[in-house]
Amino acid sequence: MRLAGSSVEAGLAAGAQVIGPVVSVFWHEGRYVEGEEWQVLLKTTAARYSELEAHLLDRHPWANPEVGAVPITRGSVAYLGWLDKSTGKN
Repeated sequence: MRLAGSSVEAGLAAGAQVIGPVVSVFWHEGRYVEGEEWQVLLKTTAARYSELEAHLLDRHPWANPEVGAVPITRGSVAYLGWLDKSTGKN
């Protein structure tokens, strides 16, 4: 919740959704691991992505958290306008 809130408050994301816990299976330091995690979906623009990524990496307690981007290739005019306005890139 802190990462979601600080990202939106800083104007780096227009909104956030926190989902979880989710069950994850992955390799960590050469070991197979199963565990619970929380997923945060942040809505931002391509122009703000680098700043958002730096914000998340600087504040996340893990050394290598999963941070990735899925582009919005289409959206309603109103939604995309809200996204731009909320992240300060009108």
